[in-house]
Amino acid sequence: MSNQNYNVTYVTGITLVATIGGLLFGYDTAVISGAEKSLEIYFSSLSLSSFVHGATVSSALIGCIIGGALSGIFSSRLGRKRSLLLASVLFFLSALGSAYPETLFFTKDQPTIGLLMTFNLYRIIGGVGVGLASAICPMYIGEIAPAKIRGRLVSFNQFAIIFGMLVVYFVNWGIANGQTITWINDIGWRYMFGSEAIPAALFGLLLLTAPETPRYLAMTNRYEKALDVLARINSSKEQALNILNEIKTSLTATAGSNAKLFSYGKIVIIIGILLSVFQQFVGINVALYYAPRIFESMGAAKDASLLQTIVMGLVNVIFTVLAIMTVDKWGRKPLLISGSIGMAVGMFAIATLAFFDVIGISTLVFIIIYTASFMMSWGPICWVLIAEIFPNKIRGQAVAIAVAAQWAANYLISSTYPPMMEYSGAMTYGFYGLMAVLSALFVWKMVPETKGKSLEEMENVWKH
Repeated sequence: MSNQNYNVTYVTGITLVATIGGLLFGYDTAVISGAEKSLEIYFSSLSLSSFVHGATVSSALIGCIIGGALSGIFSSRLGRKRSLLLASVLFFLSALGSAYPETLFFTKDQPTIGLLMTFNLYRIIGGVGVGLASAICPMYIGEIAPAKIRGRLVSFNQFAIIFGMLVVYFVNWGIANGQTITWINDIGWRYMFGSEAIPAALFGLLLLTAPETPRYLAMTNRYEKALDVLARINSSKEQALNILNEIKTSLTATAGSNAKLFSYGKIVIIIGILLSVFQQFVGINVALYYAPRIFESMGAAKDASLLQTIVMGLVNVIFTVLAIMTVDKWGRKPLLISGSIGMAVGMFAIATLAFFDVIGISTLVFIIIYTASFMMSWGPICWVLIAEIFPNKIRGQAVAIAVAAQWAANYLISSTYPPMMEYSGAMTYGFYGLMAVLSALFVWKMVPETKGKSLEEMENVWKH
């Protein structure tokens, strides 16, 4: 399969459509950052506790866990393409509903507990969309992409997530720029949430032009359609036929086991879950969610901390591009292990600086070393591996379990950060450093290299 030729334009086009799901994932999770203070003011007449405000800010995460967990059922029953269409509808409804939660049942500018619950419900609906997209976008790209460039194409999804976050920071800034605080607190926050309806509608419309994946078509016995899609992706009908035969063989190999989750043993599922959990336990979302607060607590002024956050955003983009360029040349394992070492160096250095109460440019340097190491390794490559290590017959359910574990780990790490920091900053960053070391050992000992192998060739790794 190493001398494959493929239709680069067609494959890239389909990938770019699918990665709008990744962009919406980033957009939806970050849009709250610009609207959070306005929401607090809007609902201030209800005298909410900081716990309830925190729950409102992070309510989308509940939807993410639900969407991730249900993605296996949707991707297996509806197919990959129609599940992404469903996600685009959820994004669209959430954007408009979060912007104007009063529609239908409530009076504008008269906040009630019912209105707050309705707002949270719309955010959770968007979260379900994020959960579905986070699982199914990499799976869709992985099942479409030729083996030689699969790593690069799936990595585009991580780039889209980071880019989506960056886009929404600029959108929020653009909406608020030059406006009065009163206008932002009354109308501006609504525009921030509503702005997501535009990429959500675009995603849905473009998906109508994309094909279903050949693996899913073969799983549902639509071999002619599968061959047609494979022929468009690859340069010859003969090549397409060879790949289809490989897919058919892999699907019949487990026919007797009725494709139960553990058809290929428990180890592949455990590896998928641990990849997801380590991606969160190294503390990346703490660095992303709490960046301005981290910089402020380390002595930066408010304006400077926001500027440093933008610097981090640019570092994220540059090093994600580095991963895209190298993942199919260097392989998955070398990038993951070197990234883990870089993260450990960054976090242990920050822990040491926190212990001795040293604040300054050195802290920023080590945070950048840490985030750059993550973005060139665990950021994109965890998604690449989750999209490609699972055999065809169990991919939908296995990816769902891995992604649900990832969102649960995300929630756990994000919510425990403030109390851990109250106890000890040095211990908190030291814990993330230790997780980075363990992640390197885990990859070295347990994770197989998948570079250049077709999805069907990967199945042989797990056969008993």
